[in-house]
Amino acid sequence: MGRRLLLPHTRRLMLFLRPMRYSASATATATAGSLRDPLHVCVVGSGPAGFYTAEKMLKGREGVRVDIIDRLPTPFGLVRSGVAPDHPETKIVVNQFSRVAANPRCSFFGNVTLGSDLSLSELRKTYDVVVLAYGAESDRSFGIPGEDLRGIHSAREFVWWYNGHPDMCNLAPDLTNTDSAVVLGQGNVALDVARILLRCTTELASTDIADYALDALRSSTIRKVYLVGRRGPVQAACTAKELREILGNYKMCLKNVNVYIKEADLATSPADKEEMRNSRIKRRVYELLSKAATVHQENNDNDRKELHFVFFRKPTKFLPSEDGSTVGAMELEKTLLKDDGATGKQVAVGTGEFEELKCGIVLKSIGYKSLPIEGLSFDKYRGVVPNLRGRVLSSESETATVEPGLYVVGWLKRGPTGIVATNLHCAEETVDSILEDDRKGLFTDPSGPKREGGRRAEEQA
Repeated sequence: MGRRLLLPHTRRLMLFLRPMRYSASATATATAGSLRDPLHVCVVGSGPAGFYTAEKMLKGREGVRVDIIDRLPTPFGLVRSGVAPDHPETKIVVNQFSRVAANPRCSFFGNVTLGSDLSLSELRKTYDVVVLAYGAESDRSFGIPGEDLRGIHSAREFVWWYNGHPDMCNLAPDLTNTDSAVVLGQGNVALDVARILLRCTTELASTDIADYALDALRSSTIRKVYLVGRRGPVQAACTAKELREILGNYKMCLKNVNVYIKEADLATSPADKEEMRNSRIKRRVYELLSKAATVHQENNDNDRKELHFVFFRKPTKFLPSEDGSTVGAMELEKTLLKDDGATGKQVAVGTGEFEELKCGIVLKSIGYKSLPIEGLSFDKYRGVVPNLRGRVLSSESETATVEPGLYVVGWLKRGPTGIVATNLHCAEETVDSILEDDRKGLFTDPSGPKREGGRRAEEQA
């Protein structure tokens, strides 16, 4: 028989039912060996953080059963919808996650949305442990005039569009009404979208990019992409690996693209030099940008597409085109760096000098944002769930208490930072907290509703 959950919403919306491979002898052995009832865990979200959590739980607790639920019909989260199609090596991790999903003590249920199909309260009553790993599915905004003009999208929307995410398959960005695109931000996602806009479509055709996106890129008239950052090259938020794919001299780098960097922007202050002394990544990124500025200046070719790194500029206004409803230019304010006095970091402050940059499409890559759900404490400023090593806290105050049986992992725990592998260490910390609480007997309550719910679920398996 197929395995069934208690919740009617879940039974109605589950993607598939997979036969369980339990045996009476195996169950008896597990019970005798641990003298504990099987722990029933629900992981909300099937991205890297969710699957790493499931993997660590299955290895760390004998007899544990893990159900992974997701609002999408397919698993793997940002590995599927956030990793660029020309990065197949990053997506290899799905093989590891598939092995986790194939574990007889693990099940995946798709098309289940927390907050509408079922509530957090329902989950907590049904499972011993609930781990929230649903990540960040919204975007930060600038809050400046003109941000609602057509042609302005978040980088997340654009990435989901070319990766075939069902939420964005109808985005249809207009790539044919302009020769210039502006990407606001200089992190790895910003480099991804710039690279996709400029890369030869013949190369993209061999990737798993969505067919409709490939067709749109084939018709694209965009020849210039401007990567705009508030601070300087030392503070660029990208990694050296991502930067080499655009600036480097190897098979995966962009071909037939001229890179433009103003020489004046490469000047460094004592504070910049101190930052580079303290960070190998910052030093390497700066070296790559400096070298690229020299190489591309010597090998300028007017027939090539153009990638412009624009430093020390912050957007102050989106300007409409002649039709009044579509973006036609950006107003940028020149900035300079000053010590913020509190953390010692250099922050960008406006100089009162402004300039315009013409464009027909803008992609905002200024950060993802997690969303709160009913019954969950949430730090709106940081965009995270208050937690102590993964244990969800009742509030942000100093007197907050731990919410029993409720945990958090991934971007919802620490904010939208890091790479796929960062979630491994994040999951390890959360699972360590769960196992520590398990050893203390915090989930052992034979008369409680969660233990009864676990038994009833077993009976229906």
